[in-house]
Amino acid sequence: MPDILRFTVPEACGGMNAKWFLKSFCGLSTRMITQLKREKDGILMNGKILRTVDKVTAGSSVTIKLPPEEMRIEPVPGSLDILFEDEHILVVNKPPFMPVHPVKQHQTDTLANIAAYRSLQTGENYVFRAVNRLDRNTSGLVLVAKDRFTVNKLKKAVHKEYLAVAHGIMTGDGTVNAPIGVTDGSKIVRHVLSSGAPAVTHYTVLKNGGDYSLLRLWLETGRTHQIRCHLSYLGHPLLGDDLYGGSCEKINRHALHCAQMTFNHPVTGKKISISAPLPQDMLILIPNKK
Repeated sequence: MPDILRFTVPEACGGMNAKWFLKSFCGLSTRMITQLKREKDGILMNGKILRTVDKVTAGSSVTIKLPPEEMRIEPVPGSLDILFEDEHILVVNKPPFMPVHPVKQHQTDTLANIAAYRSLQTGENYVFRAVNRLDRNTSGLVLVAKDRFTVNKLKKAVHKEYLAVAHGIMTGDGTVNAPIGVTDGSKIVRHVLSSGAPAVTHYTVLKNGGDYSLLRLWLETGRTHQIRCHLSYLGHPLLGDDLYGGSCEKINRHALHCAQMTFNHPVTGKKISISAPLPQDMLILIPNKK
């Protein structure tokens, strides 16, 4: 985990109360600010202790010393397809059939286990925090925050786009605005229910042919199984998604891939855009017609 965060006070923030600056500009929570006040040299401005009642001056350097954390996931050697990394974030292209977090059936073969091992090898030793979560069978981009500040800053601030291959011929663009919930007697399968949580999915058809359609999708909400449930609701389930009515004849997992991710860096503010190519098992499904 990075020990120090560094910010330069912009002209627009000169004279601002330090507590407000730390919350509004640096993105720190009230809880974290309280914890940092207890740490030796937790918050400094130009090398001197910065109290929350002080004023910050334009052009000054504010440093934040993050408190140490203890790793709670068993480190396991493995390979990662890393597409971006710095001291605050890690973005990997997750293969299908790899869980993101350990669960009862998968204790040591997850992305978290491998990332934990790598963090020890690089001397970072950070706690694994996935900003976005993918189903075990879904491939594509996973953004990992290396500290509490970063995960709080990026929460609900990452735009993700997915590629999917669905049954049937679909055309044009569309939006599914239909609430999702779990029906009685099922703990896993989601359905469109009037009493469910709001869920909005946007899609555009990139190609179609051979009774399949390649879609690009992006979400306004992040409900469990949202894309899978909404496409099934439209009558166009994902290929390989037998839980929601899709056929496994051509692919042995649901044909869904997180292909694009855009966000502003939590510290520098720089816009970052990362893409991950389709894996081979989905590439061979793509229709030839447009």
